[in-house]
Amino acid sequence: MGADAPKKKGGRGRSNRGGGGRPRYTKKDKTKFSGANDIPLGARAAPVVGEGDGNGSIFEETLQQGGKKQNLGGGQKRINDKKKKYEEVEFDPKSKKSMDEKKEIKKLNDVLENGPHLEPAQIKTFKDIPISKKTLLGLRDSEYKVPTDIQKESISLALRGMDILGAAKTGSGKTLAFVIPVIEKLYRNLWSKVDGLGAVIITPTRELAYQIFETLRKIGRYHDFSAGLIIGGKDLKFERKRMDQLNIVICTPGRLLQHMDENSSFITTNLQIIVLDEADRCLDMGFEKDMNAILDHLPNERQTLLFSATQTKSVKDLARLSLKSPVYVSVHENSQYSTPEALQQSYVVCPLDSKLNMLWSFLKHHKRSKILVFMSSCKQVRFAHMLFCRMRPGISLLALHGSMHQLKRMACYDEFCKKQAVALFATDIAARGLDFPAVDWVLQLDCPEDATTYIHRAGRTARLNQGGEALLVLLPSEETAMITQLQEKRIPIDKIEVNMKRMISVSRKFEALLARDLTLKECAQRAFKAYLKSVFLMKNKDVFDVSTLDLSSFARSLGLAVAPRVRFLQKRGVAQQATNSGSKSNSDQDSESEGDVEKIIEPTESSATFDFTVDDDEDMDSLFTGKKPAEIDDDDEDFQEPLTINENGSNAKPKKAKTKAAVAKKLIKKKIQINKKLVFDDEGDAVLDTRKEKRSELARNYELEDAAGIDVERAKLVLKEEDQFDKQLFRERVKAKHKEARRKAKLARKGLTEEEVEEQHDSNDVGATLGHEGDSDSDDYQPNLDWLPDPDKIYGSNDEFDSSEPESGYTDDDEDFHQRGKRQREVVNTDSESEEDEPPPKKANKLNKPNKSKQFTQSNKSMDKDLMEDLALQLLRGKR
Repeated sequence: MGADAPKKKGGRGRSNRGGGGRPRYTKKDKTKFSGANDIPLGARAAPVVGEGDGNGSIFEETLQQGGKKQNLGGGQKRINDKKKKYEEVEFDPKSKKSMDEKKEIKKLNDVLENGPHLEPAQIKTFKDIPISKKTLLGLRDSEYKVPTDIQKESISLALRGMDILGAAKTGSGKTLAFVIPVIEKLYRNLWSKVDGLGAVIITPTRELAYQIFETLRKIGRYHDFSAGLIIGGKDLKFERKRMDQLNIVICTPGRLLQHMDENSSFITTNLQIIVLDEADRCLDMGFEKDMNAILDHLPNERQTLLFSATQTKSVKDLARLSLKSPVYVSVHENSQYSTPEALQQSYVVCPLDSKLNMLWSFLKHHKRSKILVFMSSCKQVRFAHMLFCRMRPGISLLALHGSMHQLKRMACYDEFCKKQAVALFATDIAARGLDFPAVDWVLQLDCPEDATTYIHRAGRTARLNQGGEALLVLLPSEETAMITQLQEKRIPIDKIEVNMKRMISVSRKFEALLARDLTLKECAQRAFKAYLKSVFLMKNKDVFDVSTLDLSSFARSLGLAVAPRVRFLQKRGVAQQATNSGSKSNSDQDSESEGDVEKIIEPTESSATFDFTVDDDEDMDSLFTGKKPAEIDDDDEDFQEPLTINENGSNAKPKKAKTKAAVAKKLIKKKIQINKKLVFDDEGDAVLDTRKEKRSELARNYELEDAAGIDVERAKLVLKEEDQFDKQLFRERVKAKHKEARRKAKLARKGLTEEEVEEQHDSNDVGATLGHEGDSDSDDYQPNLDWLPDPDKIYGSNDEFDSSEPESGYTDDDEDFHQRGKRQREVVNTDSESEEDEPPPKKANKLNKPNKSKQFTQSNKSMDKDLMEDLALQLLRGKR
């Protein structure tokens, strides 16, 4: 039935959206699509790439499980056992494709097992190597045509199943030398998704793993394997869900071991091949525990490939890997030099305090070049990048170190690969395996740990017969021993001199930037300490000697006015001086004991200046930074108390130095509250801060207790007590707010402003002071009351009530007077505006009327009793 047939519930016209059930056909050519996602390797950028099974489509598996399996072809028919009906089945191109693959695999196996061994001289192109057509197509699309020397010798041996130790110069194409055998191994074994994990590629750095993953995607784009990039800094849950679907894993040791320990779905029993890129680094002390644990999880029956520019030959390391008759392949072992011939190498001797000036001058004169600068620590890289970005040298600046987030590291790697004029400040994570295109200069600002590290650093340029230059910066104390090591490793390097006329000094600008930016200053201090720590921890003491460094000048070159304290160097200087003086006294006085070295040993200046703490957050002495420690006792010792030795040879027990941590402990014991602020009023009483201090006795007692945990019931009571004080404070604030609102409303009714009222009060105060100045001490002093209003003008004169009126009559004047008592009293404007009379309430209730009559009778005591009785009767009539 075609695609135009009507769809019925449960019928054949039902579409296959979920990938299962019957196959779907197109309308034009009726080409069948399988339900599986047969995506070639490299089609996705996600960790899981491709999910094809490698054995044809799901449709083939259904036919094999069904009735009779027929030889399918164009126009033929298949018999169904159940319905006994004939239906046309279109030609399946993938079935023929699977048959062709099996034929190809059989042919390749015959060539590898029975064919003659190809010599490297006979291999001109990749077609001369017995590899599959899909791999050849991937190489052609990636523009790989002619194999390199290491590829010619190692690929044919790896295809035969041998364990290989491959060593070649940097940039010689070692990645393809193990990627091609991994793909071919799984392809010839008909590896599918059901078979699980088949190959593991382990690298020491994340960037190198990412680079190998991208190469695998390009070469294996026509294969149906699934590959995953498993490194730190990515989503662990996302990786855990897909680990059981991967055929090839490119990983770092730490993340691989984490999945082996925590992920139950990650099974390695079917593993066919394991590859260690930069094997000498993976097997050294840094990854020893992780690699031992990983190798314990892997099956013994496997193929192992080791590749590096500086290959290990340690019997102990090879025994750990359980290698079986390994073949050592070193195409450049007999060459004159161990570095690429197109690489021009030189070194300069530069003082420690001139390194940054030289780096700045170098960048200013190579603005159109692609430069890679190596430093010894992450903090140095971060400080140099921040500082030079503020200075703006005219070239793009990037930073790559281990403390960065993984996404930023990937973005920095991609950006440096794309740009042509850029400078990258990096640590040794960029020293191994990374293939940066067209790098012009590799500048090693700090001396490498050994000659092997130098080879890997310098190998970032002059790759695949391209040119490049490498410059090594050495201190005067490092020159002799380091150049001897390089010559022993067959590294040609010449000494050059710095043209001082073109040297630019920018130390003053560094000091100005650090004075303005506190963050940059702290970063400089960390870089200073990190460099000293890296130098001290180096194994080769003939090259690296901390005592030969001028630390004060080095600090000034970073822009620091004062060198940070390094406590480790301080202790080391005291101990070293004691040892030296002891050996000297033993040589002069053989009869004396070893303890009689010197009566007093004074600490050196440099030892009392520096503090060897890399991370400021871990420094216990930063508790009272910038403040004097509190003096608890009078007998506090000095911090630099000299070590005293008695004359009779017995060592006196030195007094323990008083540290800031010890002072802090004493403060805690004496219950001295630190950083507590008290505010006092004018009378000297402490003002309680209601926002921080508790006001109830219950709450104060609860805070003083040192009981563990929280007593919920008591906490509720404390909250209730404090809530009462909070409510009272809230009511007082509301009253004050309303009082202020009424005051402003009164001023608004009078048409006055705050400024006018203040001026009136000031004038009244001045007038009152002038009015009785000099007379305040006399007893006859009376205040001036002329400013008060005349009461006769407001209430009327008493003569009105003294006039003769009939006793029983009620005159109009009396009624007017009574009416005036009921009305709202009017305010008479006088010359003085300080009198403020508030109006009575609008509605006079029963309680207010007697009060008015009482006020009226008190103010008119001269009225006779008869008039008062008449007024009382009329008031009673008015109530009725």
